Amino acid sequence: MLKTIALLATLPSIVCAAPRAEHVFVVSIDGGKPAVIAESEMPTLQKLAATGAVTWHASTIIPPKTLPSHTSMLTGMDPKKHEVLWNAYTPIRGPVKVPTAFSLLRAKEPQAITGMFVCKQKFRHLWQKDSLTVFDFGGPQTNAPVAGSAEIEADKKPAQMEATNAAAWIKETKPRLTFIHFADPDTAGHKDGWGSPQQKEAFKVSDQALEQLVQSIEQAGIHDTSVILISADHGGHDKTHGDNIPDDMLIPWVAWGKSVKKGFKITAPVTTYDTAATALWLLDVPLPAEFDGKPVVSAFE
Repeated sequence: MLKTIALLATLPSIVCAAPRAEHVFVVSIDGGKPAVIAESEMPTLQKLAATGAVTWHASTIIPPKTLPSHTSMLTGMDPKKHEVLWNAYTPIRGPVKVPTAFSLLRAKEPQAITGMFVCKQKFRHLWQKDSLTVFDFGGPQTNAPVAGSAEIEADKKPAQMEATNAAAWIKETKPRLTFIHFADPDTAGHKDGWGSPQQKEAFKVSDQALEQLVQSIEQAGIHDTSVILISADHGGHDKTHGDNIPDDMLIPWVAWGKSVKKGFKITAPVTTYDTAATALWLLDVPLPAEFDGKPVVSAFE
C-alpha cells in the first residue's frame, strides 16, 4: 500500500514533466533569410516571434538547398543519413528511405490526420505510403497527379493558394500534424535577388498567408491546444543559395502556442533537424535513436 501511495504521489510530476500539444503545424518560408525578413513587412510573423519563442540564428544543412534541407527538417536527420542529396523532382528515386515525422506519428497513431500543403512538386519525395491524409500541390488530393499531366500547370504554386487550401482543411479536420510550405520568397530571390524589393513583397504575401493559417486554427477551435513552428530551408545571396556561408545557412526558428514561453529568446543552438524532433516531442511520439535533431525544450514551459 505504501508503495502504491508513493507511486501515485509521483504521477503529477511525471504527467507534467514535458509540454504537449494536440496539434502541431510546421510552416516553412522558403528562402527565409532572417536579415531580409527583418526588412520586410511581416506583422504576423513578428507578432508570433514577439509573443512566442524565437531565434533568428538557427542553422540549416550543408549544402543549404531546398529538398535536402526540407528532408532534414521533416526527418530529423542529416543528409548523410536520409540520402536525399538531389534538389529536383526525380520520380525514379522514389520517396525518402528513412521515416518522416508523419510516418513516425502514424506508426504510433495509425488514424492520425496528417497533411502536407506545398508549392513545389519535388516534395512528393517526402510523401511516404500511408503517412499522409492529404498531399496538396495546388488543390486537395490524396493521390497527387503525375508529373507532366494537365493537373500540374507549373512547378510552383503561390503561398496564398496553399494557405487557402490548408485553412479550409484545418477547419474541417483539426489535424494532428501539418506541414505548410510558402515558396514565394525563394522564387523572387532567384529572379530578382535576395533582399530585392520584389522579394520583400513576396515575404509580405507569405506573411498574409501565415495570417490565414493562424485564423484557421482559431476558427477550428484548436487555438489553445496547438503549436506553430515556423522556420525556413535556407537563406540566400545575390540570386542563389547553396554555399556554406552565413547568408545561406542562417534561418529563423519560431515557436508559438500551447506552453511556449512568451517573449523568449532562444540562446541554445538550433538546427533544422530540431524541427521534426520538437514536433514529435510535442505529440508524444518517441524519437528514433538515429535522430540528429533534439527537441528545443528551452522554448517551452
